[in-house]
Amino acid sequence: MSNTTAAPRTAIHWFEIQCADLDRATTFYETLLGTKLKRETFGDPMAIFPYDSGGTGGTLVKRSMQRPGPMGTMIYLNCNGQLDEAIARVPAAGGLILQPKTEIVGGFGYFACMRDSEGNHVGLHSL
Repeated sequence: MSNTTAAPRTAIHWFEIQCADLDRATTFYETLLGTKLKRETFGDPMAIFPYDSGGTGGTLVKRSMQRPGPMGTMIYLNCNGQLDEAIARVPAAGGLILQPKTEIVGGFGYFACMRDSEGNHVGLHSL
């Protein structure tokens, strides 16, 4: 009998992006990604990114015990082939491009990095 378990399908199961102003952050990400986030309250107010059943989900969340900032966890949002369009929307949404579109060697697509409306350093990715 083996003591090993199968590797998970994805390394990320859920993510949370901290925010100081949930309305401002929700507007920023809805503008950036061209989609609507679903507002919920599960103890803390949050706005959930759309995702397929079984896929990786995530949310914007405002918590008194956590603060947004550039030195926190780094995540990359999937731009579904629309990386150039997402990058172009960052300044108008209230963010700043920190690293322009960059090819990932080995055929893994492209990424860019930005600072969002809350001061978080967030990556954008697309094949």
